[in-house]
Amino acid sequence: MQFEPPPISRKSHSGRALKPYPYIMSIPTNYLTASECIDLVSKGQLTIEQIALDHLARYDERDPVIHAWAYVDRELVMNEARRLDALPKEERGPLHGAVLGVKDMISEWNDGNPSNGKDTDDEVIDTKDLPTQHNSPIYKDHRPNIDAGPVAICRAAGALIFGKTHTTEFASTSVGPPACNPYDRRRTPGGSSSGSGAAVSDYQCSFAFGTQTGGSTIRPGSYNGIFALKPTWGAITREGLKICSITLDTLGLYARSIEDLKLLAQVFRIQDDVPPPVRPKPLSSCKFAYIKTDQWDASSGPSPELISAWEKSATLLREAGAEVVDVDLPSSFDKVSGGKHQWIMDGEARASFLPEYMVAKDQLADFLQSHVENRTHITRKMQLQAYDEIAALRPVIDKLASEYDAIVTPAVPGEAPMGLGHTGDMRFCSMWTALHVPCVNIPGFASVSGMPIGLTLVAPRYEDERLLSIAGEVAKVWVGADADKLNEIPAPKGSVHLKV
Repeated sequence: MQFEPPPISRKSHSGRALKPYPYIMSIPTNYLTASECIDLVSKGQLTIEQIALDHLARYDERDPVIHAWAYVDRELVMNEARRLDALPKEERGPLHGAVLGVKDMISEWNDGNPSNGKDTDDEVIDTKDLPTQHNSPIYKDHRPNIDAGPVAICRAAGALIFGKTHTTEFASTSVGPPACNPYDRRRTPGGSSSGSGAAVSDYQCSFAFGTQTGGSTIRPGSYNGIFALKPTWGAITREGLKICSITLDTLGLYARSIEDLKLLAQVFRIQDDVPPPVRPKPLSSCKFAYIKTDQWDASSGPSPELISAWEKSATLLREAGAEVVDVDLPSSFDKVSGGKHQWIMDGEARASFLPEYMVAKDQLADFLQSHVENRTHITRKMQLQAYDEIAALRPVIDKLASEYDAIVTPAVPGEAPMGLGHTGDMRFCSMWTALHVPCVNIPGFASVSGMPIGLTLVAPRYEDERLLSIAGEVAKVWVGADADKLNEIPAPKGSVHLKV
């Protein structure tokens, strides 16, 4: 059914009448991408207040179903929207018109504004005007009174901070929070960036922050059918994030268009030494390395939907004129996933969670207690071996990846698992996380159950811009490949889930 255009006059949540806005839209603004909203605002055809109203309406409709948010403060959202609208044009930043969801492990400062929001127990990135609770009773109602580095950057660039999204405990366990998958609420949206992936997929925010220690950005990107960027390790500040592994933790980004990811990369000043061409390289001139890794046959092996996506994606690239080559990694890369990656993660988590263990052990998940107690018996010798051997592999993968326009590799073994008790398998992601290379999830494929599945593009370290440029071209042939199979997310006629 066609969504009716909004009326010319509305009232805000405070009850005051809004000024008539000088445009008529067939769909609310939450169904647009960040780039589209930013463009309309810059032309004077849209206000941040209207954007906030539309997103709050979607939140009201869908949060009781999807449970993506740990905390949303309505009055704070509306007050901030009005503040942004009042800014002179010369003071508006490049994200003026974008709506950001922040994973509940990232801090945000509280300035004493009253809270009428929803207060549950799940944040990891500090925000100055919202609590950061890490999905832990230890940090219930914790307000750090400072923005994390990534939040401060986006706030200064003009983004509207909408709220905090659900995560697993300290973004470090596989036990799912209450967030559901928008394509099938019986299934996990993945983790640990559960709420962020679900919120972006469900049209509840323009983009959102995730983090990745193993597969916590790319896996939810695949499960929720959206674009996800795990940038080069160290490319984005981690100040204000709860750390699990100093060597692995990376801030991740979610969006429903590659253009939005490019915009965020520019805001974070993620720049290659050699900028990509202004006009993207056509696929007919591209060469891709298809790398299954040693994890292809691990556990129960690849699912039918992964095999289908693998074969169909290669066919689509070849039909577009690209060269596709199957490549086997040297045996030195075997057992990084589930082996040396695990040694580093477990070894460093011993120190990361010692404060919570000492102060409130009884309120810390047993899995995290096990890290501090080193129940997996990771020796310091093993940890040093992992550091040294993986460090030696990084220039090797950089050299191999530089011979291709991108590496194509699995993101996940299959569709999102049924149930919310486990966030899924990270085995296809963890090696690339340890190698510190940039990764982009490209959606487009589906299982027989109607669930999305994506594939990952990989490039050498600090070639994020070039990877995003290639990803935009790949998305043009992959996105929609299995559109007829996908379950539907409730949305008005005329809305487009992914923009390419």
